[in-house]
Amino acid sequence: MQGELTLIDVNRSFGGRPALVDVGFTVRPGRMTGFVGANGAGKTTTMRIVLGVLAADSGRVELGGRELTLDVRRRFGYMPEERGLYPKMTLVDQLVYLGRVHGLDAPTARRRTAELLEQLGLADRARDLLQTLSLGNQQRVQVAAALVHDPVLLVLDEPFSGLDPLAVDAMAAHLRARADAGVPVLFSSHQLELVERVCDDIVIIHRGRVVASGPADQVRAERAGRRMRVVVEPGTDDAGVLPSEPEGAPTGVASFLEQVPGVSLHRQDGRAVVVELAEGADDQALLAEAQRHGRVREFAPVVPTLAEIFREVVR
Repeated sequence: MQGELTLIDVNRSFGGRPALVDVGFTVRPGRMTGFVGANGAGKTTTMRIVLGVLAADSGRVELGGRELTLDVRRRFGYMPEERGLYPKMTLVDQLVYLGRVHGLDAPTARRRTAELLEQLGLADRARDLLQTLSLGNQQRVQVAAALVHDPVLLVLDEPFSGLDPLAVDAMAAHLRARADAGVPVLFSSHQLELVERVCDDIVIIHRGRVVASGPADQVRAERAGRRMRVVVEPGTDDAGVLPSEPEGAPTGVASFLEQVPGVSLHRQDGRAVVVELAEGADDQALLAEAQRHGRVREFAPVVPTLAEIFREVVR
């Protein structure tokens, strides 16, 4: 069974306190979806409901438009934030064992284990005990455990924790390969720059509610229209004429802002200003006013980073 993972109005409370409130989003095949939120926002609870470790109080979780069953969930790949492997087992023995738990026959489990250890750079450690590995390498084994049975969905809780930059790149490339093969990939991370770099889609959860979701570029673009970066060089225009100033007009690099309704200064850095446009404010009127005050060197939307969006929506 394959297809997109869909959460529809999922609710869950603990001791009468809401942990998830009408949570809904989609994880699409062939896409990497970053799931971000502060500690306690509801990420792990959501993931555990997807996996069937917890039951929702209400709402539905579907894969390919069908409600999940135990047999379907057995084909999911899951990596918990807390390492859950056996420290005194060798890498090969526990990966083969986990493959068998997920329904693989012994030869297939051994083949998949050998392939993954090679791909993750651990083939020479196959007979080592897990506890003898560095934390970063233990993280790689944890990912291998989620992949060994060739899952139809990947759910990863902080998969990049403890990895150095080169290992992060290798892990991201491996997960991208899984996504490119048509597997929906959902992972949480506090590393917002990394999420922005590797994810196709993002979901931001705050206090148990989804406050933003969708393609990463779209989420950023929707918020870009609120702010503009304007750089004006005071002095003569292209014809050598000094721009006229209305009588009583304010002076300075941001003097033109007060002439346009619905525009306010967000921040200023020398001649560059970032302005905030209220609903209905006319960006063309802003451009025209800036041109009256000097030569406009830059006039462009400010596309916020994921970190900036995150701070804004959870404020």
